[in-house]
Amino acid sequence: METTLIDLYDTLLLDLDGVVYLGRQAVPGAPEALTRAADTGVRLAYVTNNASRTPAAIAEHLVSIGVPATPDDVVTSAQAAARMIAEKVPQGAAVLVVGGMGLRSALRAQGLRPVTTAAESPVAVVQGISPDLSYALLSEGALAVRQGAWFVAANGDTTMPTNRGVLPGNGAMIRVIAAATGVEPVSAGKPEPPLHRESMLRTGAERPLIVGDRLDTDVEAATRAGVDSLLVLSGVTGPMDLLTAPPEHRPTHIAADVSAVHLPPAPVTSEAGEWTREGWVARWESGELRLKGEGDPLDGLRAACAASWAHAGDDRTDEADLTQVMVALDL
Repeated sequence: METTLIDLYDTLLLDLDGVVYLGRQAVPGAPEALTRAADTGVRLAYVTNNASRTPAAIAEHLVSIGVPATPDDVVTSAQAAARMIAEKVPQGAAVLVVGGMGLRSALRAQGLRPVTTAAESPVAVVQGISPDLSYALLSEGALAVRQGAWFVAANGDTTMPTNRGVLPGNGAMIRVIAAATGVEPVSAGKPEPPLHRESMLRTGAERPLIVGDRLDTDVEAATRAGVDSLLVLSGVTGPMDLLTAPPEHRPTHIAADVSAVHLPPAPVTSEAGEWTREGWVARWESGELRLKGEGDPLDGLRAACAASWAHAGDDRTDEADLTQVMVALDL
């Protein structure tokens, strides 16, 4: 029986937005793939930079779209931020929350006291994305940071994918307080270590695979942690992003969506200056990356990525050199 990706790992650390769902809707095929994965005995952990909702609310959403989940399976950047703060401040300390219920719930679970005004003299300000984030709350956060409160961001994602399109993320919103105070926040979410640490503490994973749709968070988090990653194209990352990725943003595996965990690995072979994968051949000619072949364009992309990443050591490839590749892939 042929080995599949899921056979190589004991835990899938799954991003949510762009991997499992887009807005309220499931990514096509994700519920079936994850149900099948759970049936194999592999641990599923849903690791999200989105700090707006509680693990219980996220698990309820997952179950409603057919994905197997309990609140214990959900690991959020809010939980990572709360643990990080709790390890540095006294129990019961006031923390000003510029965000939603997910952050407040995580702080209470760590024995901290969420507040909403700078007049409470909070020891820290923690900010996470929330659909009803107000100017008044941002102002309270700025006042508290100016008074010396530690500024913590649940994550630094500048955007987030939804079924309506790409919207501003927490990384965009934290610029308000940062610009008003001149203080840059410490981030708890991917790719920073606190969220990965929280995930490992919660799951006990020994051979995890990080599955995500972003190079600058999911893949970089895997690179920093020294674990494998699967980049799926169902979210924000596109082919050009992959082709020009710097070393820390290069995934172990590339796939269309999370159902690829049930497929065999798709290695690219290299010989005599050519990178090949299932009928596709990528090579450098006169400073331009050339790609020829037929079949699944994803295999062509895999071959082209391997060739691009090998070019000139770890230098980023000039996008102008990749025009023919995008034409060959019909992208």
